[in-house]
Amino acid sequence: MTVGLATTNLANNWLNMLRGTAFTAPAGTYIKLHTADPGAAGTSNPSAVTTRAQATFSAASGGALALSNSPSFTMTATETITHISVWDASTAGNFLWSAALTTSKSVVNTDTLTFTTLGVSLSPLAA
Repeated sequence: MTVGLATTNLANNWLNMLRGTAFTAPAGTYIKLHTADPGAAGTSNPSAVTTRAQATFSAASGGALALSNSPSFTMTATETITHISVWDASTAGNFLWSAALTTSKSVVNTDTLTFTTLGVSLSPLAA
């Protein structure tokens, strides 16, 4: 699988809104780190870090969202982080989407990995 939207938990719900089917938005979004593609369920290749960090976003504009906080992780092993998955809960919950980092990040035990940017956009847009 390539990275992207979770079919059942996000994409189908968004599309079904066009049919008038109500969709309850997640109460929060939480980032999980991965050392390779998270796969279709968002659970493959997890980082040694087992916690998820909450991500908050600014109001959408121009079909895009931008990160409004700086989620951080205290690393517990030496590894290279290449991907993230996004969930609707800090533990368990539903997988929403996954993405590859623009640049992989090599970390060692006790490093702090902080996200300062994380954009989400929909396209193409009618201008």
